[in-house]
Amino acid sequence: MKFSSAHLVFASTLLVPGLALAQAPIRVQVDSARPGPAIGPLFYGLMTEEINHAYDGGLYPELIRNRSLRDDQGNPAGWAAIQKNGARVAISVDSTQPIAGTELTHCLRMDVMNLGQGTGNTGVSNEGFWGVPVVANQSYQVSLWAKASPGARGGLTLALESNDGTQKYSTGDIKGLTGEWKKYTLTLRGGATPTSALGRFAAYAKGTGTVWMTLVSVMPPTYKGRANGLRPDLMEKMAALKPAYLRFPGGNYLEGVTLQDKFDWKKTLGPLEQRAGHPGTWNYRSSDGLGLMEFLGWCEDLNIEPLLAVHAGYALNGTYVNPGPDLEPYVQDALEEIEFVIGDQKTKWGKMRAQLGHPQPFKMTYVEIGNEDWFDRSGSYSGRYKQIHDAIKAKYPQLQLIATAAVKGVRPDVVDDHYYRSAAAMAADAGHYDSYKRTDPKIFVGEWASTEGNPTPTLKAALGDAAWLTGLERNADVVVMQCYAPLFVNMNRGAQQWGTNLIGYNALQSFGSPSFYLQSMFGNYTGDRVLPSQVTMPAAPNAKPAAGAIGVGTWNTQAEFDDIKVTDPTGKVLYSQDFSMGGLGDFTTERGNWSVQNGALRETAEAENVRARVGDINWTDYDLTLRARKISGREGFLISFRNKGGDDLTWWNLGGWNNQRSAFQHASGGSEFGGSDTIIETGRWYDIKISVRGDQIQGYIDGKLVAQTKDIPLTPLPVYSAVSRNSKTGEVFVKLVNFSDDAHAVQIAGLNTQATTASGQQLSGQPGDINSLEQPTKIAPVAVSATIANNTFSATLPANSASVWRIAAR
Repeated sequence: MKFSSAHLVFASTLLVPGLALAQAPIRVQVDSARPGPAIGPLFYGLMTEEINHAYDGGLYPELIRNRSLRDDQGNPAGWAAIQKNGARVAISVDSTQPIAGTELTHCLRMDVMNLGQGTGNTGVSNEGFWGVPVVANQSYQVSLWAKASPGARGGLTLALESNDGTQKYSTGDIKGLTGEWKKYTLTLRGGATPTSALGRFAAYAKGTGTVWMTLVSVMPPTYKGRANGLRPDLMEKMAALKPAYLRFPGGNYLEGVTLQDKFDWKKTLGPLEQRAGHPGTWNYRSSDGLGLMEFLGWCEDLNIEPLLAVHAGYALNGTYVNPGPDLEPYVQDALEEIEFVIGDQKTKWGKMRAQLGHPQPFKMTYVEIGNEDWFDRSGSYSGRYKQIHDAIKAKYPQLQLIATAAVKGVRPDVVDDHYYRSAAAMAADAGHYDSYKRTDPKIFVGEWASTEGNPTPTLKAALGDAAWLTGLERNADVVVMQCYAPLFVNMNRGAQQWGTNLIGYNALQSFGSPSFYLQSMFGNYTGDRVLPSQVTMPAAPNAKPAAGAIGVGTWNTQAEFDDIKVTDPTGKVLYSQDFSMGGLGDFTTERGNWSVQNGALRETAEAENVRARVGDINWTDYDLTLRARKISGREGFLISFRNKGGDDLTWWNLGGWNNQRSAFQHASGGSEFGGSDTIIETGRWYDIKISVRGDQIQGYIDGKLVAQTKDIPLTPLPVYSAVSRNSKTGEVFVKLVNFSDDAHAVQIAGLNTQATTASGQQLSGQPGDINSLEQPTKIAPVAVSATIANNTFSATLPANSASVWRIAAR
């Protein structure tokens, strides 16, 4: 049985006495007697990867940048010489002094030629990740490996100090260095800090000669005191979201730019001196201080499940591993990683986990195979997925397996969809899964965000997120899990690679964006069963029918087009072109290299978003027919209709997403609908037809109907809603999103409650408002209440707002 999103009905406008609004109330009728689909216990979760210095310089609280001197083997990045009052010192990276039995192959070499006048003139400093934070009365655990030449064995003075070295917040001494590598530890305490400060770490020499140092670490307190644990304020913010799982380790971070750069989980286990680190995927190196055990500890500290992504033999540079014998090492590696997470102590890797301090297996329900494998142009993912899928199912039949792209030859339990679009596009597409086939695999919306605001979202983006979430929640029989991405951003400009991110921070403080507070509100006000609802809006003015010209285009592909014809529903020809006369005719081109060759319109630039347009922007209902042939490139064809120029158009994206699938899309915002598994072969002519009748769209390939859908309007609705109930307590939760610039009164009937009031939280403000380090709660929830009379809930929604309410049981 299908339980879809709230049905929209327009009614005549009513005048409500005393209501200081321009319109009648929006009415929501809830069917409490016939609950809809269950909302799964893992619906709200977290997605993470190393981007924007989310781990090093973020959640992993190590304060020393480049602690093992591997970031730049020709330059001690993050380190600087200290030489004052006549002192002379030189620093460099030394790869000739490895520490036997460890992965510490590089070290900092400090050659002290002159100590200068007085003390504290000669040494080396580390800038940290845009500053080393020092908090008053806070303890810092310091450790380093060091050795020295004879003249420099008097030791080192370690300090947390101001950036110019004039103010010492805390100091400590390491005495008696030797000519052999040895690990030293001490505790520094920020006692001399006024409140908190951004400074630096320094190590001062006590004699002339050479000192070698590596794996220099300064660790502040961690969440719940876990050894090598995570940053408390960021963990507390995640806990406030009330997540149920963590998808890790990524993201692109899982795959690596090359196969050699993948997240190699075995190399992230054990003591830090056994972790070499590896190149990340966003132009900086990962220390691997946050390894597999730390990810699992992250889950345990938040009392959530791991959702493990295993490598599937594909790297970001396009390299892939052929299914079959070549892929077998990756299959075994995935099985061993799963065994490490859920195997008992009788297994090899379960025993290893126990030896690392966690005897009990972790609970895990889902495993994802790969990441965004629609980027793989080879078409190998179906084979790679099936081979890994079959091996996991054979050993762990209880696990639910997630595919990252469409596959053939095996049915995945779940498919991972990703969406990054404007707030308006997200809101307008809130009903995306309303018409999804209930017999198809379940959906994990594993990455999504309204991408407005940089580096954190605006209030308008949060409202786009809210509208989108109401649709996901109402379709919980299909959408079993969802998570926003990216999660973190270091606010320093040099740290950022992605535009819109949920939580911002620097070394000292952090803040939640409007979208963060929205996620927290929704996560904390959700039942376990959808209550179907029907929304009735005041009558809208009669809208003009959708209209526009037609066009053809490509995306990173060369192609040619011929025999283009447009006819109205009566068969009258509105336009016809066979290019037999040569020249482009009346086509208007946008980007690309267009010409007529051999009686066909040809595009030969393999560039993004190349288009040509022709026709009358006032055309409404019509049939567009043409022939198209792919010459070379990554994808297929873009056949546009309702084209008014620029991005004001709808197109049929045939062979899109690296020729993995097809769908109709609005160019502005990217919302897609009417998807199919159609792909485009090179060198073959296709007969294409698009039939447009009002909001009904049909797409034909070679005379066969392959796509039939309703055009989803890009104009968002003013109000979105979702209603759910807690089956145990009977509490009802109401979510209402006012995406418009006007206040709206709302009345909700059918709640079946004897309560007279409802309490909740509300987020509102100006659409462009953001939070920041300086104003961390400019947009934050406020407590609200609403009245319930005669079993009808009544409230007024401010313009640009999202609200959640809790209503007691009857």
